[in-house]
Amino acid sequence: MLFNSIEYLIFLPTVFILYWLLKNDYKKQNLLLLLSSFVFYGFWDWRFLSLIIYSSFIDYYIGIKIHETEDKKTRKNWLILSLVSNLGLLAAFKYYNFFAESFAALMSGFGWEVDNVTLNIILPIGISFYTFQTLSYTIDIYRKDFKPTYDIVAFFTFVSLFPQLVAGPIERASNLLPQIERKRIFNKKWFKDGLFQITVGLFRKIVIADNLAHYVNSVYADPEIHNSSTLVVATVFFAYQIYFDFAGYSDIAIGSAKLLGIEFKRNFNLPYFSKSLSEVWTRWHISLSTWLRDYLYKSLGSNKGSKWFTYRNVLITMVLGGLWHGNTWNFVIWGFMQGILLGIEKAIFTKLRIRHAGTIGYIITFTIILSTWAFFRAETFQSAKYIIKKFIFFDFKIPYIGEVNIITTSVCVFILGMLFDLYLYKSNKSLETLGSKISTYQLSFIIALVLVFMALFYSTSNNFIYFQF
Repeated sequence: MLFNSIEYLIFLPTVFILYWLLKNDYKKQNLLLLLSSFVFYGFWDWRFLSLIIYSSFIDYYIGIKIHETEDKKTRKNWLILSLVSNLGLLAAFKYYNFFAESFAALMSGFGWEVDNVTLNIILPIGISFYTFQTLSYTIDIYRKDFKPTYDIVAFFTFVSLFPQLVAGPIERASNLLPQIERKRIFNKKWFKDGLFQITVGLFRKIVIADNLAHYVNSVYADPEIHNSSTLVVATVFFAYQIYFDFAGYSDIAIGSAKLLGIEFKRNFNLPYFSKSLSEVWTRWHISLSTWLRDYLYKSLGSNKGSKWFTYRNVLITMVLGGLWHGNTWNFVIWGFMQGILLGIEKAIFTKLRIRHAGTIGYIITFTIILSTWAFFRAETFQSAKYIIKKFIFFDFKIPYIGEVNIITTSVCVFILGMLFDLYLYKSNKSLETLGSKISTYQLSFIIALVLVFMALFYSTSNNFIYFQF
């Protein structure tokens, strides 16, 4: 079930009403949330519910065993079982064909033709997200940073909670489980905040991101026929398309949870208003970047060594972060570029004893981000390489216009999105708490206005980009 679907507009109010009718019994609320989450996920393909149930049961049981075991070797073996079970599933469904095709291509280079070894595998939606979420639970218990829950319904709800099930935010047990295991009280402030954030999220997705996608898709379908100016415009539009698409999803997820008296962590914080690449990663997909920092980068040794040791750890973390996003070499290269650029930035800033490049840092950082997005969006490595070449050897020709209504709409929604983000940045206001700061009449007007826009643009609405990850 998609957030930007008619089904969800029926599903969410239904769950909301039933949920608060059970306000005196949080355990019944949890059971309702769990069953509702299974229905939510089952709308896509009910067969893959078995994977969620499997991962949930494995880590529920292993979490308890790690906590109740004092022997270090036994605790470590239980953790390894959790890692193998979860990452094994992820590898099988998401990466088997990638590695099989890469191996066949490598052998072909040595003159050995390998028979077709790929499989017709469907990638289960959300597997990358809920795998990381359950892994963080067992790792935290292993590190003695968190105690396991013995309430199996609460744990299954933690893993499967529908607002964040298929595309995050990747919630930590330390934040979400305590909320699930206690009574929730209806909060009018949170209700208004949640409604407002859902509304903004739908606007960002349906009105802005999906309209920018039309121009982006037309150019990136065959980038080799376009000039430098066109590729720059398309890549700028894509930078904001993927931002508004994923930030919009996170807004709807966070807002939906707030309607249920549950608070998720912020996942986006105006990332394009960053003065350095390292700052971008404190503002972009925060739940993933902090996960990679806490469970991968720190496990590698973080910065507790020589500068080259630190650079190596950053590079490994970002390459694996790139691979998490997708099973093609373009994503690996994207992650590699991020790691190299972060290392170069750190070296320069350390040498100059500065934290960022000042005001010009906004421009430099966004330019760097654009160059990496080319690899993220391009269908092939050759296309990405061509785009980067055209960026470097700029030909200063008039950009492709295409259909006037598409480019006009794209520019208008782009400006709307930019102005709203600029308002949030300049006023230092948080989107998560903005709804309760306006009157009920203002909120009602905004919702009505967005519904009109949604009605106008809904027919062209697409899936969320991060569903493919």
